[in-house]
Amino acid sequence: MKWSPSVTLALVSVAFGLATAALRGAAPPDLSADQRQRLSAGEVVVLDTLPAGASKSAGGGTAVGLVRAAPERVWPVLVDYRGHPRYYPRVVSAEVVEADSQHALVRYEVGVGPLSFGFHMVKYPDPVRRRIEWHLDASRPNNFFRENTGYWQVDPAEGGSLVTYAIAVRTILPGFVTLGAERDSLVDTIQRLRKLVEN
Repeated sequence: MKWSPSVTLALVSVAFGLATAALRGAAPPDLSADQRQRLSAGEVVVLDTLPAGASKSAGGGTAVGLVRAAPERVWPVLVDYRGHPRYYPRVVSAEVVEADSQHALVRYEVGVGPLSFGFHMVKYPDPVRRRIEWHLDASRPNNFFRENTGYWQVDPAEGGSLVTYAIAVRTILPGFVTLGAERDSLVDTIQRLRKLVEN
C-alpha cells in the first residue's frame, strides 16, 4: 500500500505528537493561573487526575506542592523507604524485602485505630528523572488493598522543588466509606514531607 506524501506527513505528525505526550508524562501537571498562585502561597493543590493505568473505581488524585529544599535534598528522602513512616500518614513501619538498582519491594505496615495490616509495594526509582512509580505486588498478601498505584515526581522550582504525588487506591471497603480519605492523605503527606526536608 502506497501512501501519499500528505498522509505520510500526517502519520509522522501523529507519531511525533504521541511520543511528545509520552515524554511529557514526567513533567509537572499543567496548572491554571489560580492554582499556580495558590502554590506560591504555600498551598498544596489537589487535582482529580489519577495515575496512568488506574481503574475507574479507584479513589485518589494528584497533589502538587512547593518545597523550600533543592531536589537533591528531597530525592534521598523519597528513596529512603525505611524512613517512610516519618511522613506517610498511618504508616508505622516499612521494610525493604528486596532491592536492586531497578526496583525495590517494600512491605508496609499501616495502623488504623487499634488495627494494623500489611501490604507489599514494588517501587521503580528513576534518579535521572527524580521519579518513583509503584504498584501493589499481586503475588504477595495485601490484606486491605485491592489497588494502590502512584508516583512521586520532583522537579526544580524557584526557591526549591515542585513535588508531585499521585495515587490511585481501591480497598476491600465500599467506596463511600473511604471517600475523601485518599485526597486528605495526599495533602497530609506532602505537608509532612515539606516539614521534614525543610528543617
